[in-house]
Amino acid sequence: MEAAKKENIIVRDKFFIGGEWVEPAGSGMIDVINSTTEEVMGKVPEGLPEDADRAVAVAKIAFRGWSEATPEARSKYLTDAAEKLKERQNEIALLIAKEVGMPLPLATAVQAGMPLANMKFYAKLAASYKFEDEPVGNAAIVREPVGVVACITPWNFPLHQVVAKVAPALAAGCTVVLKPSEVAPLTAFVLAEVFQEVGLPPGVFNVVTGYGPVVGEALAAHPDVDMVSFTGSTRAGKRVSELASKTVKRVALELGGKSANVILDDANFEEAVGAGVGSCYFNSGQTCSALTRMLVPASRQEEAIKIAQETAEKFTVGDPVVGESKLGPLISSTQRDRVRNYIKKGVEEGATLVTGGADAPAGLEQGYFVKPTVFANVRDDMTIAQEEIFGPVLAIMPYQDEDDAIRIANGTVYGLAAGVWSGDVDRAKRVARRLRAGQVEVNGGKFNPFAPFGGYKQSGNGRELGKYGLEEYLEVKAMLL
Repeated sequence: MEAAKKENIIVRDKFFIGGEWVEPAGSGMIDVINSTTEEVMGKVPEGLPEDADRAVAVAKIAFRGWSEATPEARSKYLTDAAEKLKERQNEIALLIAKEVGMPLPLATAVQAGMPLANMKFYAKLAASYKFEDEPVGNAAIVREPVGVVACITPWNFPLHQVVAKVAPALAAGCTVVLKPSEVAPLTAFVLAEVFQEVGLPPGVFNVVTGYGPVVGEALAAHPDVDMVSFTGSTRAGKRVSELASKTVKRVALELGGKSANVILDDANFEEAVGAGVGSCYFNSGQTCSALTRMLVPASRQEEAIKIAQETAEKFTVGDPVVGESKLGPLISSTQRDRVRNYIKKGVEEGATLVTGGADAPAGLEQGYFVKPTVFANVRDDMTIAQEEIFGPVLAIMPYQDEDDAIRIANGTVYGLAAGVWSGDVDRAKRVARRLRAGQVEVNGGKFNPFAPFGGYKQSGNGRELGKYGLEEYLEVKAMLL
């Protein structure tokens, strides 16, 4: 399907269902807003439950043929799709820079680069994964695709989160109905075009856009959907689980985070604090695993504050497409206002505002911009220490000793990610083992897109990425011989 353009507005007026571009059941359209200019940059259909039903029906029909295809055949489709994504990498990066606000160089490397890497990874894994385990006595153990999967994805890493679900599901032999975020949906249509171009069998991959309470809930509750993979807020994840429970379908959830960065007293503070600010501010703070709570020894808090302030004030804010700004805008006016309200709440509850604040950055009244902000003297009973802000807001929290640091770090309902810094790697690893989080960076360990990703507690269930991501979409069968 060609994108119809009028006055630079990208109009996607059809759904991708059954290998074809089909008319929606309704006539509503959803505006996609450029987060820098606040202008409409695109339009997508506002889906209805009937659209979800149609997509699930064709996915169910397609499942038999796709699940019985050889792993090598599935691998070939994913390999070809990766090649097409590579050809469109710059286009994808520009779309996401405008939708989400990540500076274009980063969007090219991360927002467009990670989906490409994951598509390639699952293409290889599809062909090499052992779908039959060693026998257990007289039982042959086989792994089979779970069935029709509904993938409901967020806006902060729109194509990465899509591919992190879709690629392993397809590699496993599942068929997919995708509902991307209505806030940043445009790259989902690019992916549909890619799959259509490589000749993916009809019904194996389908896209329906719309609002969560309408299309998302229809998919979560649908009796012919065998699994829901959802990434988003903890509140929405609970609703997905509730609806899915009525048909006892499998649910994988990657939800919120309030990740602690524990800087021990023997760490290199210049390196640790500086890197910690960068982690907090990545993607303008719109990252579920961002290290937003910086835990430092009370005796060295002033040192940490000084480094954090100097680092934060070097994060220039501006247009993500033009210039060399380090931080772009937030995704929407709703998100901007939410983050600014959290900053006001931090001041009201007595945290020390070190830099930043709730007012707009100078000269950037248009666009959804927020000042890079640092708070100090944050207590663990404060709102900004407990709730996910999803913006460039760092909370520096003093602790008394190592046990106190671990208590504070583990003292939220979340458990997605964490960090530990120490001059002694063995000490850092020992502390990392005590943190109730699904992924822990040790001394600034780099993100690994092939390592398992997921959370403890209310940060979710299940794991994405790597072979663990593939196994989420497989059932285990014992055949007694």
